[in-house]
Amino acid sequence: MLVYYCDHIDMGLPPEHRFPASKYRLLRESLQKDSRFTFHPAPLADPATIALAHDPLYVDAVIHGTLTPAAIRRIGFPWSPQLVQRTLASAGATLAATQTALTEKVSGALAGGTHHAFYAEGSGFCVFNDIAIAIAHVRATTKLTRFSVIDLDVHQGDGTAQIFAHDPEVLTLSLHGQNNFPFRKQQSTIDVALPDHTTDAQYIEALEKVLHEAFTHNPDFVFYQSGVDPLKEDTLGKLDLTMPGLKARDEMVFTAARRYAAPLVITIGGGYANPIELTAAAHVQTYQLCASIFSSSPPL
Repeated sequence: MLVYYCDHIDMGLPPEHRFPASKYRLLRESLQKDSRFTFHPAPLADPATIALAHDPLYVDAVIHGTLTPAAIRRIGFPWSPQLVQRTLASAGATLAATQTALTEKVSGALAGGTHHAFYAEGSGFCVFNDIAIAIAHVRATTKLTRFSVIDLDVHQGDGTAQIFAHDPEVLTLSLHGQNNFPFRKQQSTIDVALPDHTTDAQYIEALEKVLHEAFTHNPDFVFYQSGVDPLKEDTLGKLDLTMPGLKARDEMVFTAARRYAAPLVITIGGGYANPIELTAAAHVQTYQLCASIFSSSPPL
């Protein structure tokens, strides 16, 4: 399974910043012990490609460092040339994985899932919306038109929902904490708001009720935003899932995607456990399970 990484580009964050940037390196180093994976550094996304899904004026402001202080605060990262390079690589990882999945059926970005980025502004540690950019690029370069975005990060994919709010060919499915960020929710195609302390069994029951709709939508391509912040130990999660619960969640998605047989791209989304090694281990579990399911014989 070919995956793309961007942790070789420093984010330029101050040492005291609360974003757990180390998880990306930990994930890559753990997966490199598994011979089923091949690793490529992410190419930098072309700003013109990013502008297929974002306001060109916003893209230009990010690239040239002319965002307002309020816009920078909303994103949550201080602007720097390093951040621009890392942001372009993060979007580039998902673009490259998308191109790979068109021929290999499955690929992944060891980054991405930046689902809080709106058309004309960033938010919540998300500068550009990599999944929206990838969808726009596929539409511009192929005949594929229909997409499903399965977003199981604990935080609603509000930016993705807003970008595709009036696009019936893109189904956005979000399972998220009802009392968690963002506190002003957007309208996804399908929203499932979960109460605090939702358990494995409750989560799986909720997912079972809606997951099939991502595939009855008849997508040409599927994106899986596989955030592991529903984990009980996550400092920003508020849910009570365990590692076996996350595994059961991922298995449902991958088994359904394998059966449906549309190209699939995984992005990692959020994860803020204490210790952060637990978050990395959960991301590793997701990718290893994907490799196992997609290397097996197709289901009948």
